[in-house]
Amino acid sequence: MGGFLIHAVVLAVAIWVTAQVVSGVTVASWGALAIAALVLAIVNAIVRPILVILTLPITVLTLGLFYLVINGAAFGLAAALVPGFQVASWTSAILGALLTSLVSWFLGIFVRRD
Repeated sequence: MGGFLIHAVVLAVAIWVTAQVVSGVTVASWGALAIAALVLAIVNAIVRPILVILTLPITVLTLGLFYLVINGAAFGLAAALVPGFQVASWTSAILGALLTSLVSWFLGIFVRRD
């Protein structure tokens, strides 16, 4: 449980950085940011693996590029579920998911999860 909460905090920082950099991603408040991080962690843990399995043939055909669309869909789903967390377009969702992944990966290097 502690690892999940640490992951959610790292995601919150990554979403905040993404909202500052990507123009189509907005977060209205700190509370919305915290809820968005929790919802995105749950979506990444439950929904995204199902989408990866269901879209495996098209992901193989596109040499893995469709995986960016899956990440964007998960990011957009989290934004649709959380009031105060908005994504303007598919391009913003894909760029937001990509930047959130990069920032959370970078921060994950420095955070110890036991």
